Formats: sequence, C-alpha cells, structure tokens
Amino acid sequence: MTEFGVGTYIRNVVRTLGRLDRTDQFFLIGPPTRIHEIGELPSNFQTIPILSPERTITGYREFREALSHLQCDLVHIPNLFAVPRFLPCPYVMTVHDMLEHLSRSREQGALLRSAHLQLTKRVLGRAARIFAVSRFTKSEMEKLFGIPSDKIEVVYNAIDERFLHGHASRADRELIAQRYQVNYPFLLYAGRISAHKNVARMIEAFSALKAELEKDALYSDLKFIIIGDDLSGNPDLRRTVVRSGVQNDVRFLGFVPIEVLRIFYDQAKVFVFPSLYEGFGLPPLEAMAHGTPVIASNVSSLPEVVGNAAVLVNPENVFEIMRAIHRVLVDKALRDRMKERSYQQAAKFSWEKSVRRILDVYQKVGYAPRKSEPDSTPNGANLRSGVA
Repeated sequence: MTEFGVGTYIRNVVRTLGRLDRTDQFFLIGPPTRIHEIGELPSNFQTIPILSPERTITGYREFREALSHLQCDLVHIPNLFAVPRFLPCPYVMTVHDMLEHLSRSREQGALLRSAHLQLTKRVLGRAARIFAVSRFTKSEMEKLFGIPSDKIEVVYNAIDERFLHGHASRADRELIAQRYQVNYPFLLYAGRISAHKNVARMIEAFSALKAELEKDALYSDLKFIIIGDDLSGNPDLRRTVVRSGVQNDVRFLGFVPIEVLRIFYDQAKVFVFPSLYEGFGLPPLEAMAHGTPVIASNVSSLPEVVGNAAVLVNPENVFEIMRAIHRVLVDKALRDRMKERSYQQAAKFSWEKSVRRILDVYQKVGYAPRKSEPDSTPNGANLRSGVA
C-alpha cells in the first residue's frame, strides 16, 4: 500500500470496521506486507496471506480457494482493477473512478476497447452492490455501463485521522526548515504526478503569478512546492519549469510521509489542485482540515467535494488559475472566510459515517439467502466477510 489511493482507502475502512464491529468475522485476504500496514485489529479480524503475485492466475486461485475454505458470506473488492469471477459468495465492489477505463479506451484499438467495456460492465453488473466514492463517479457508471441507480451506494472517502492532529507546532516548522530547507512562503500541490493532475499548467500559472506579484512588489520569495511521485518518470515537467523561467522557485520533494505532509498542508499559503479528473479528490480536503485556502477545478467530483469552501477554476485556463491564486494571496478577508468554511467542509466527511453505511450494506447483502439455498440464516448470525 502507499500513502495515496486504494491503499489509503483500505487502511481507513478496515481500521474503522475494527472500531465499529466487534461481532462479525472479517478475513483480510492479500499479500502479508500490505495486511501488516493496517496495524493491530480486534480478535474478530483474521489475516489470510496470499503468497502468489497479485493479478496472476495462481494468485487469483489462492484467493478463491481461501473464500471457499472460510465459507465467507460476502467479499468486498476494494477497487475496479480486480476481476472477480466464479466466486463462491456474493461480492460488493468499491469504484473510485473511471479513469483506468477511460485512459485505456484512448490507447486501445476498437476491438480491445469493446472487450474491455463489456468485461467491466459484466463485473459491475454481477456485483451485489457497488460503492461509488462520489455522486460524480456514480453518474459516470450509470452513463458508461447502464448500471441501475439503486444498485450504487455513494459512500464518500474521508481524511486520515493523522491529518486531524491540530496545527503545526514550532518543532514542526523547524523540522521542515532543517530537513527540507523550507523557510519561505509557498504554494503547495500534493498528489500523484500524472497527465490528468494538470501539474504542467500549475507551473505555468505559477510563472505568470510571479510576474504579477513582482508588479505589486509582493511575495518576492514565494515558491511552489510539489509533493508526490518521483519526477524521473515525468521529464516533461522539468522542461516546463525551465521554459517558464521558474527553475529557482519550483521544488519537487517527491514522497513525504503523512506526519510531514500535514506540516506542509498547514504552512502553505494556498493549496493548488486544478486536476482535470478526480473520482473523489482527497488532497483538497486534507488541506482544508488545516484551514489552508484551496484552489480547485470546477470539473468532475471536485465541486461536490470542496463545496463553497474553495475557489473553483477552469483547469484548462492557465490565467484563470493564476488570477485565483493571486486573489486569495492578496485578499485577507477572502482568506479568512475560506479558512472558516474549510474547517466546516472537511468536517462533513468522516470514515465512521462512511463505514457505517458500508456495514449496513454488508448486513443486507451478506445475510440475504442465496438462490440455491433455503432461507435458513438465523437472526443475529455472524456475517463472515472477506476483504480483498
């Protein structure tokens, strides 16, 4: 697992299940290293290691055999990449976005594209219930695959509790000053570095912003810090930095642990997230939990997630992004309003609220009699759930 993406989702769902449900039996089925990262869990959780590589025939066979041996009532597939077939029990599935499907469709020929669409439609259609992480993702599934609306539950993501430890202390500020030599005002982006994240336009907007601030004699030492993947796979971004003339003012820090990332969120002047596509988009909420003003896209799920707490922009318009950042930097009254709204917006999302909804579906689906069996499940019987 990583600090981003599906790994974060699994960790938080399982840990919250451990706090909320001490009765039903849960089996965590997967690679031992990933299961270990979840941490200590109550006695009604049991880990079942899968030793063969994921997404291989032998790995899938091990997984299916484990479900049969354990006599699970239900399995939760935590993302759309897995292809559940011939499982011995019903499954529910979490869908985070349609990006993998959409990006493949652009790269594949017509035959492969059609096969991929049909396979995805079959996987979603056979699920007993689907968890969509936003109304936007639910709408995408309905439009692309014709999935009935009542089969899809919108269950939002939420912030990792480590982002809720209050504001940065003096020791925290000294840590990033000494370890990362950050002792100046900065804009921040945190997340993966890939085409749909729109990082190149952020850099171009920052370059235009520097020129605008120079006219006003403001923030002469402002930097742009980018936290996320290793830059080696994205050489074009280095070229964008040089072409934009901001090579002394843009810093790529790569991956940083959550305990350090929260300090950067807290100390940033503005968090910039004009992504072109998000199934949910956690980083803006993580920044909002620290009262940091957020600039976000007006497309995909982001308006739904940030509500009225962020300034929304057209992510394809560099100068609109620049003007929004400039406005937030120089307008103190706006910053104060955004800070208050940010706390309120971030508080609307919680893992406890989301996992209670997941548990409700587990109960309904897991206790439902299978077509080949009589309705002999006694009231109060334990649900045996596999989490892949």
